[in-house]
Amino acid sequence: MLSEKGKYASATENRRFVWAEIIWPLILELNDVSFTLKQFQDKRDKICQQYNISINIPSRGLASLQQKGILLKEGTLYSIHYKLIPYMRLRAECDYATAIREVRLK
Repeated sequence: MLSEKGKYASATENRRFVWAEIIWPLILELNDVSFTLKQFQDKRDKICQQYNISINIPSRGLASLQQKGILLKEGTLYSIHYKLIPYMRLRAECDYATAIREVRLK
């Protein structure tokens, strides 16, 4: 399926999937702006098993979210961009489109 799409479409799809299924639910579950690599891996493994997909897709999505500036990495700790913190505090739905728009606003 992904091979039929272009490189950029696949990368965007990976980011959207990882954000919607792993990162944002993990942030709300922890009720914290940051998570460890181990917490991500545990959540990733559950989601990969649930959707019967390879762990490569979420791994590429995580790296891509860092490149876009939505996630920041310091050692083994990842945190969301500071402009997304109000969404977390309100426990509001924050899809990928909202996240990327908030991060890009100046």
